[in-house]
Amino acid sequence: MKEGLRQSMALLHTWTGLLLGWLLFAMFATGTSAYFQDEITRWMQPEITGSADPVASAEGAVRFLQRTAPDAVSWYISPPNSRSATTQVYWQPGDGKKPARRGETSAVLDQSGKEVSTRETRGGFFLYRFHFDLHYMPVIWARYLVGVAAMFMLVAILSGIITHKKIFTDFFMLRFGKGQRSWLDAHNVTAVIALPFHLMITFTGLVTLAVLYMPWGIAANYAQTSTYQEAVFGKTEEVARSGQPAPLAALGPVMQSASAHWGGKRVGYLRVTNPGDTTAMISVTRAPEGAIGSRGEEVTFNGVTGKPVGQSMAKGAALATESVMIGLHAGRFAEYGLRWLYFLSGLGGTIMVGSGLVLWTVKRRTKLPDPSRPHFGFRLVEKLNIATIAGFPAGIAAYFLANRLLPLDLAERADHEINSLFLTWLAVFVWALVRPSARAWPEMLGLVAVLFAAVPLVNAFTTARGLPASLLAGDWLFVSFDLVMLALAAGFAKGAHKATRKRVEAPRTTRRKPQEAMTA
Repeated sequence: MKEGLRQSMALLHTWTGLLLGWLLFAMFATGTSAYFQDEITRWMQPEITGSADPVASAEGAVRFLQRTAPDAVSWYISPPNSRSATTQVYWQPGDGKKPARRGETSAVLDQSGKEVSTRETRGGFFLYRFHFDLHYMPVIWARYLVGVAAMFMLVAILSGIITHKKIFTDFFMLRFGKGQRSWLDAHNVTAVIALPFHLMITFTGLVTLAVLYMPWGIAANYAQTSTYQEAVFGKTEEVARSGQPAPLAALGPVMQSASAHWGGKRVGYLRVTNPGDTTAMISVTRAPEGAIGSRGEEVTFNGVTGKPVGQSMAKGAALATESVMIGLHAGRFAEYGLRWLYFLSGLGGTIMVGSGLVLWTVKRRTKLPDPSRPHFGFRLVEKLNIATIAGFPAGIAAYFLANRLLPLDLAERADHEINSLFLTWLAVFVWALVRPSARAWPEMLGLVAVLFAAVPLVNAFTTARGLPASLLAGDWLFVSFDLVMLALAAGFAKGAHKATRKRVEAPRTTRRKPQEAMTA
């Protein structure tokens, strides 16, 4: 009975892990990078240096907005923090017109409120959004597809726990150069070492979009979605401008009052409605890192007097639980030590998915009637493995290189950076299709190693913040980024070397067989 269950779970584990494994690999890779999305963005905007005071920056942003959009319906201000040095502002035009181009109603400011001249890029934010929105397709379709993949991942993890009866014993057995056994060891080790993380990150990922995937509870109890939103989060009354001008209260005391209300937690962002009018209101939201729960508390102030007039509704048990789960998934509350643990666990998850995909072909190759002439399904899986496991990291490296190499004044520069990722990914896929797999593996892994190794070199030649200069200046963000690139390059180079050795040794084994048969 137990063996029958284990065998059925093995079949379930195999196919749920394979069918959307290539998408899961990309989701894990970009989700892992998202834990340092702010740092990636800072690396991709090397013109920005130093740090800034949040209060002075918020007041500088007000001066900028008073000049630029005095009649706006609302202003949004995101002051700098320990991970960023600039202020992000966005405004909703008073005439109700939608902006004709990206960036028309937003700006990046320094502490004094002056626009920062920096290269156009979507930085780490793009990698974060790709993790669940993908690209080149409607967002709603992407999120449904991601949800199906996450569900497959959860089933694969649970069935894997059941089917691998020696999973914890095998965790202590990491053998190299043993073919299928080595791939299985790599899969087991990366699966078990961060098993709680993998379960947590997959389940909470589904929770983040649970209302999208399972809207029936809301539909059964509320006539409209807006009614549900009001019941859960409260209703914000929109107040029309009075037409009577009034100066905006200083943001410094407002921010200090809000922080004191939260026990010293930092301000995340501010929203000013009807600025410059007697009806102005200032809503201050707590920074995400202030608590595990992702839905930050909000305090509202009179925009003219600066006195508090309200706060966000208390969370019920269900909303508080959801908030904590989303916070655990995003990891924004984590300090750098825990953030690195998140990153390494996510990297282990990426390796787990990748090694599982390779293991599928390794296990089945020896069972083929003619391993040198595999059937179409086997060849397809092998080509997709090369295209994803080598192609997607190559695309990420190309994304970073494009940030340094594209002309700074190029129109739609951020889109060209993103396109470079997918064009590189496509190129690797085409190469995998036309080349024998035994040759394509070392060639493409070697290419990825070269691309990642090139990132610190190109950075050093195109900016004044190369690795030597950053070490001397104590610029640890740039130092860390370059070292991670070099570590990835070394890992892929090792993989290319292993794949090359395997290709060279295979023919020797084939040539010995006839002689061994005659001797026998």
